Amino acid sequence: MPPFVRLILRILLALVVAGAATWGLGLFWVAIGGGDLPLHGWIAMALGVAGTVGLTWALMALAFKSHREGWDDQVDNTLDPGREDGDPY
Repeated sequence: MPPFVRLILRILLALVVAGAATWGLGLFWVAIGGGDLPLHGWIAMALGVAGTVGLTWALMALAFKSHREGWDDQVDNTLDPGREDGDPY
């Protein structure tokens, strides 16, 4: 499968997850007696869920990229306060 198709599928999956979470939270809101959620509430909740999912996805991608490229191995811990042995690990 081409990388572009995988990217599109991942984005679609993130949107489906955000939509399902928004719908579920809306039902929960009504179930606890919060009343009907106006259109602005649905839009705000959808943007909040989508933003949280997107931010989580981006930060995890950066963590995996950093690990794959070895950026974690290049940290020099010898000057950290409290380290007396000088061991970088």
